[in-house]
Parts: sequence; C-alpha cells; structure tokens
Amino acid sequence: MKLKTLFLGAAMAGLLSTAYALADDYLGGLVKSVEIGGKEVLVGKNTVTGLDGMTLYTWEGDVQGTATTPAEAKCYDKCAVAWPVLWAPGNTAVSGDWSLIDRTDAKDGMKQVAYKGWPLYFWFKDQKAGDTTGDGVNHWHTATE
Repeated sequence: MKLKTLFLGAAMAGLLSTAYALADDYLGGLVKSVEIGGKEVLVGKNTVTGLDGMTLYTWEGDVQGTATTPAEAKCYDKCAVAWPVLWAPGNTAVSGDWSLIDRTDAKDGMKQVAYKGWPLYFWFKDQKAGDTTGDGVNHWHTATE
C-alpha cells in the first residue's frame, strides 16, 4: 500500500511540474501564462516582494494603449498600494502584445508592463500563487490570454 501511494505521489508531482513547465514564458520569465480555474491567466514575479506566480490584473480605469498611442496608467498613490505595479527594467525586450509604459512614480529606469495595451498589476490581498481574489473588485479583472 505504501509503495502504491509513493508511486502515485511521484506521478502526480511529475504531472504538476510538467504542466507548469509547459506554461508560456514571456519577458525573460517575468510573466507566465498558466491555467487557473479553466482560464489561461497571466502570472508574474513581483520584483518588490519577490513572490513568484502571482496573478496579474487589468483595470478598466486605465487607458488602453493602441498601435499608435501608449497605454496610460491611472492607478497611483493609494490605488497603487492596493494594486502594485508589475515593474520591468526599461531595457526589457518586448514585442507583439507586450509593451512598457512610463510612470511618474517609476524608479531606477523601471517601467510598467502592459499586455494588449492594458497596464498590469498585482492585488495585495492575493497571498499565494493561484489566488485570484481581485477578479471583479471595482472593475478589476484577471489578465488573460
């Protein structure tokens, strides 16, 4: 019985690690796409807290960028405390649906990451990878592919 449980546990660990390894990887590993609740959700590494795999969000209050105009973040001050920015070094290579936007509160050459023209944020109440507690809060949505 113990041997069967051991093999089952090893098989499950292998499947879980394979599923995460198959996740799409963007911006040098800063962002990944993983399945959460049946949706392909973007997760990122919070360079401030060091937490990895945290759900990313977009806000309807921001101005979505287009091919000719950059995105405009409107979440500052108290908003940015509750919804921390996904920062990337200003020289991060971006292409396709990804862009970097300037912010007045940026430090050390950092820029905010945007996906499909929407600035990306974390939610301070998410405590671990896979949490999506910010989805639907005051016009905030999980960032999905």
